[in-house]
Amino acid sequence: MKIAFQMDPIGSVNINADSTFRLAEEAQARGHELFYYGPDDLAFEEGRITARGHWMTVQRDAEHPAVLGPREVIDLAEIDVVWLRQDPPFDMHYITTTHLLDRLAPGTLVVNDPFWVRNSPEKLLVLNFPELTPPTTIARDLETIRAFKAKHGDVILKPLYGNGGAGVFRLDQNDRNLSSLHELFTGFSREPLIVQKYLPAVSKGDKRVILVDGEPVGAINRVPAAGEVRSNMHVGGRPEKVELTERDREICATIGPVLKEKGQVFVGIDVIGDWLTEINVTSPTGIQELERFDGVNVAEKIWQAIEAKLA
Repeated sequence: MKIAFQMDPIGSVNINADSTFRLAEEAQARGHELFYYGPDDLAFEEGRITARGHWMTVQRDAEHPAVLGPREVIDLAEIDVVWLRQDPPFDMHYITTTHLLDRLAPGTLVVNDPFWVRNSPEKLLVLNFPELTPPTTIARDLETIRAFKAKHGDVILKPLYGNGGAGVFRLDQNDRNLSSLHELFTGFSREPLIVQKYLPAVSKGDKRVILVDGEPVGAINRVPAAGEVRSNMHVGGRPEKVELTERDREICATIGPVLKEKGQVFVGIDVIGDWLTEINVTSPTGIQELERFDGVNVAEKIWQAIEAKLA
């Protein structure tokens, strides 16, 4: 098959951690041809959805993870699978790419399905499952957020469309910074904030569970660095081997059919203690860490699911 990756710059990927690189590597091993382009290089040209990029070969060379062919323009309607893999921010630029990729259906399979990526942001999709999530409020109004904090005392405040642990603050019962943080956030963004009850279990780790076509294939535990509330690996979280619990499987059994129905082939959910906090569908990570810990070829499972859809 011909596979296109819409992703961030290939030259800067970490070949030992990047999930997109691992997906490309497995696709190449399965005999597929790879094309690479950035989100800025996607276009609608008089009825065609095109991308300006490079045919590529990936390799396990930290300095040169990909060998690129000449820069050229391709018609994405001639591609079998397009991967939507650029990192957020989930802004209007990102949303526009989902609208353009929507137009490739049904001839080209886009993973994850861009319609439902657009309509299922990480911190909003969880609202469909209130029985699985900690107490949560989404608001821009300071008094609404202040009332939530007064009720729950110890809370986490973060941007609604952030990623990688950026802008995450813990405000405990004695904290006096809510007004200042609200002023800071609303001063540079028109987006709402999300505030959740703080879960002390995060000190033992924030579990990333990976689902393939709605089925859990394993998990890693991300433990925060000393003195840090965030467990994201981008900010120093340490990955650990961990097993799926009965509660993890209960959560997956509840959300899995919805994810499969909405064409979300590769999803990473975040679980703290017994609670689901995020459903990551834009550009989830964790494949390589899980493969090292469990000895399971997760990338192979993802490609098997995709190939079955095209059979």
